[in-house]
Amino acid sequence: MRFLGGTILTWAALAGAAWADETALRIGDPERGAEVFQVCAECHQVGKGAEHGTGPHLNGIFDRKVAQFEDFEYSAGIIRARRAGMVWDLEHLDAYLTNPKTLVSGTNMEFAGLSDPKDRGDVLAYLRQFSANPQNIPEAAPTALKQEVELSPEVLAMVGDPEYGEYLATECTTCHQLDGDYDGIPVITGWLAEDFVLAMHAYKQKIRPHPVMQMMAGRLSDEEIAALAAYFGALE
Repeated sequence: MRFLGGTILTWAALAGAAWADETALRIGDPERGAEVFQVCAECHQVGKGAEHGTGPHLNGIFDRKVAQFEDFEYSAGIIRARRAGMVWDLEHLDAYLTNPKTLVSGTNMEFAGLSDPKDRGDVLAYLRQFSANPQNIPEAAPTALKQEVELSPEVLAMVGDPEYGEYLATECTTCHQLDGDYDGIPVITGWLAEDFVLAMHAYKQKIRPHPVMQMMAGRLSDEEIAALAAYFGALE
């Protein structure tokens, strides 16, 4: 896999092991990353109570849309990146840490970058602790659980009632936000209906390893899952 920062790495090298468990990815050493992060801490806060400073706080940075916060004044370059649809996934974070101005021309970030891939990996592993953990939430970036559930054509062909789905969605929206704002819990709006149905049935069959989601999905009928898929899929 080629990172945008110019360094060629494989997932196995990043993980330090063969790509066997797709619910977890070892990016680097988070303890060492906390030390390297001190060069970032002059402008960015992360962790409990983190607030914007010279730069925005970095809680939930993984898979967050660029220029997410309305209460922070971003540079013109970052705004352009947002309009282009850029997301802070693993590749873009690595590239930005390599050289911010190479990835985003016109950024206000006065930082020369981290040329050592190990430094970048360790910092990202440290920041990873303040975003959703894929061991607990398989959809969390940068990994995703393989689709291992098989459903009958009849179940996959069900067309859900979005109004019924909206009625059922109140429990979902106690955690998942409808406005597309990523705050550490994956966004579930705008999914393809089939992907949503497969994910919910994977939780229901206890293939996906998240006890709360297993419990919630276990309560739902095929019709209710289809309705939720229709409702959330229609939301942008």
